[in-house]
Amino acid sequence: MACFLVPAGEAVVTEIVKKAEAKKEIKGNNAKEEKVSLSRKLGWLSKLLWGGAILLAYEHVWHGEVAPFFPFLTAMENPADTAEMLHEMGTVGVSMAILITAVWIGMCVTADIIVKRPATSKSL
Repeated sequence: MACFLVPAGEAVVTEIVKKAEAKKEIKGNNAKEEKVSLSRKLGWLSKLLWGGAILLAYEHVWHGEVAPFFPFLTAMENPADTAEMLHEMGTVGVSMAILITAVWIGMCVTADIIVKRPATSKSL
């Protein structure tokens, strides 16, 4: 019903942290290291989270769980449905956000391994 709000909330926080980190990286750009910057990695996480949130929101609109009028979420019209909505946010929404973050961690580890790998000069 509203599980898409959890990854969307994490995406908002990620965007704020990404912008703060980008400002720090610009100020401390004295040493040029060969690595993927944290702000770029946070950009990846943000895109993954926004994509997941948009897909989940679309699915909820498709099933009529999101309305174009206040209170926007049909589950908020009835207190019994609100409890079910909060349960879904706590289970499905949080598990989606954790899964997306775990995939992102795997991407970051892989990117660091690839960047640290010595260049080979094999030609075909």
